[in-house]
Amino acid sequence: MEHWRAHESWLAPDFVDLAADEVRTMIQTWVLRSEGRTILIDTGIGNGRERHMPLFHQLDTDYLGELAAAGVRPEDVDTVICTHVHGDHVGWNTTLVDGEWRPTFPNARYVISRADFDYWNPENGHRTRSGPGMANVFEDSVAPVHQAGQTVLWEGDHYDIDAQLRLEPAPGHTPGSTVVTLRSGTDRALFAGDLLHSPLQFTEPDDCPCFDEDEAQARIARRRVLESAADEGALLFPAHFPGAGAAEVRRDGDRFAVKEWAAWR
Repeated sequence: MEHWRAHESWLAPDFVDLAADEVRTMIQTWVLRSEGRTILIDTGIGNGRERHMPLFHQLDTDYLGELAAAGVRPEDVDTVICTHVHGDHVGWNTTLVDGEWRPTFPNARYVISRADFDYWNPENGHRTRSGPGMANVFEDSVAPVHQAGQTVLWEGDHYDIDAQLRLEPAPGHTPGSTVVTLRSGTDRALFAGDLLHSPLQFTEPDDCPCFDEDEAQARIARRRVLESAADEGALLFPAHFPGAGAAEVRRDGDRFAVKEWAAWR
């Protein structure tokens, strides 16, 4: 907790409560509209799942109701981007219907990196750092959309959704972790998935959570994305930040700092 205490003055209360020994986090879906398409980035945990983590187990949330309140019905979604295949990012890919897991978004293509698809597919027998924490995730949240013919498994140095949205590999947290870059005129945004779990990693970019499959790779990817965000003036959207949820960052020697939190805070 040394680094948490050193930065408590600006991390509390939105991101850490040291008295309660709690780090605060969010699980989020981003909704984008681009070139007439409705696009989701990550789909959260999902309901009715058998999960090793108690906080994720057998949830009953109003995720689809919240999407509807934002003007999005399941049939409206054209593309689902999975930044990586972890249970808190792919859960609402599917819904339980008549005892079977079926794609929640019937008209969508689900864009998943082949590296993650292959790594987490239990048929391939990979030994993973997450171990039991990933039990059932591939089977109930990824395999059904693949079997329905709705997946796009991308590989290489990038994949373009359209002229504004590009996916680029940022391995480390998982082998196929992906950053989504949005370019609109002079505006830039980076949807960074789990490259950062807390703003503490702006100032301590070499700190890794226990969820990173390859910490050395994760550190390289994290610094590269932070450098890009700082140099291009991009708004950075990590998956789990509470509070404002997004920030512009600046270089601070060999580290980084918040230049400005998102304006809607």
